[in-house]
Amino acid sequence: MAKFEKEINSAAELILASKYLVAFTGAGISVESGIPPFRGAEGLWSKYNPEVLDLHYFHRNPKDSWRVIKEIFYDFFGNAQPNSGHLSLSKLEEIGKLKCVITQNIDNLHQLAGNTVIHEFHGNSQKMICTNCSKHFTVTEVDLSVLPPLCDECHGLLKPDFIFFGESIPMDAYHASVRAAENADVFFIIGSTGEVMPASQIPVMAKQHGAKIIEINPEPSKYTHGLTDIYLQGKAGDILTQIVNNIILNHQT
Repeated sequence: MAKFEKEINSAAELILASKYLVAFTGAGISVESGIPPFRGAEGLWSKYNPEVLDLHYFHRNPKDSWRVIKEIFYDFFGNAQPNSGHLSLSKLEEIGKLKCVITQNIDNLHQLAGNTVIHEFHGNSQKMICTNCSKHFTVTEVDLSVLPPLCDECHGLLKPDFIFFGESIPMDAYHASVRAAENADVFFIIGSTGEVMPASQIPVMAKQHGAKIIEINPEPSKYTHGLTDIYLQGKAGDILTQIVNNIILNHQT
């Protein structure tokens, strides 16, 4: 990828000079782990009815919803592992540069990769919550062989602890993301097209507060021509690995 050499160097230099680097990730970073995006020609909603993740439909038809939810998020995604993109972000935290990850993803792969400060804009599929008593569970504590799963305390309906259609964004994650965007001097956009509100406004806030924007996407996004300072077109894993290697090999003392 010699054509990116100048841009890779520029991105590495920005990161090394940064005081508050933030990464904002979308579905694109997890595609390399075998997790398809929801939207687009190859997206999940081209194969499944998104109604199963509508909150009202879920409560009216919990068994039907759970059958599809289990198939998508626990049978299909269940064994997904972090790829080189996730691991590169973990390395950036490890060497003291990356302050936090803001993610639209619910796949838990940033945690598995080793990042520790993660603001989950849409929740986490590896956690569950009782819709009656609000008790929390990890997915390993729940028997998904019997659907729908029920709370072991009150027998209420369990729901994956990620945002369904008709639910609000978790306020703690939202406010933490806004603070991070306002503090950032360098801001990664990785694998996000900028189409999902209100998450799509977080990079805009970062730019408004003076951050330099580094974007990694396979195709131009809604951010590329109006917001982005350095655009690197390609796979997140490949490009992030090059940036981290550049930093480690050529710049760190």
